[in-house]
Amino acid sequence: MFRLFEGRSADDVWQRIATAFVNADGTSHQASRAGSTSEILHAAISIVDPVQRWVVSRNPPINPAFAIAEVVWIITGRNDAEFLNYFNRDLPKFAGDCPVYHGAYGHRLCRHFGIDQLNRAYHALTHKPETRQVVLQIWDGSVDLPDLRGRESAPDIPCNINSILKIRGGKLEWMQILRSNDIYRGLPYNIVQFTTLQEVIAGWLGIAVGSYNHLSDSLHVYDDCLRNLEALFQNEIAVNTDSLRLPREESLRVFRELGRHIETVIREETTTDRLSSIVRQSGLPVAFQNMLCLLCAEGARRRQSIDVAAQIMEGCTNPAFKQIFERWLGRFPARNVSLSFAFRA
Repeated sequence: MFRLFEGRSADDVWQRIATAFVNADGTSHQASRAGSTSEILHAAISIVDPVQRWVVSRNPPINPAFAIAEVVWIITGRNDAEFLNYFNRDLPKFAGDCPVYHGAYGHRLCRHFGIDQLNRAYHALTHKPETRQVVLQIWDGSVDLPDLRGRESAPDIPCNINSILKIRGGKLEWMQILRSNDIYRGLPYNIVQFTTLQEVIAGWLGIAVGSYNHLSDSLHVYDDCLRNLEALFQNEIAVNTDSLRLPREESLRVFRELGRHIETVIREETTTDRLSSIVRQSGLPVAFQNMLCLLCAEGARRRQSIDVAAQIMEGCTNPAFKQIFERWLGRFPARNVSLSFAFRA
């Protein structure tokens, strides 16, 4: 039997899931290689408006620059670890200390199987919108299945198995299938990743975004994180005002440019003045300029320049980004300053 969690936004749904785990509503204890968990088997998630993709209620807040960098990493088909590790220094603990990540979603989608699945999906749906055969494959049993003794083949085994795309009523509907889903460390980022892919591909097709749906065969939280679900951020959640829908060639060009900017952000020799100039000189469309603001602001924060980070975020026009970045900065109170950019469009 499936357990359904549904709502208008990602934050609505995530709060419902967190409450179920705090109340032990339908959960059971389950051991795992990384420790004991509370688990709901066969969970279904449905988000009516996937553009409202940011889980703001989580405490401590999620790392928004890491989420955006991972989206760029996926859409540009990369698997290099350095690109992500700069924004999440703990990632090698979970995915392995290695130069490339075994289960990198973008590499699996664009290169691993010998075809660019995103490109193939775009052409298939363009020529036959009614098709039920567009499935984006991530899992590869030849390299992901455990060995005959049950030992993992790598630290970074994909949790996301595949994506199923359909056009119905002039909208792109999305179904994401996961074998395993940590609601605290993974789910908020998974939603950003795949709702962004959904919106981007809808833009390539010139259609609207439909609902986002998500099946987790094991929806769980580790015992050491369960207490973090008890005190959720209760303020009004800011609206994501950006649209990522662009024609395909323009979209790919913009994501490649963002990738080049991220390469500059993560270089040790890059100064905060350089970060500010990247933002000033960029000619990216507004939604992608806002992504760049957040990435460069995080680069400034990591260089101990909170004032520069705040100045960069003054140029961001997306209230959702301003709110979630302000919450992220709140994790570093010793270096925090009064932030005047919050919620202002």
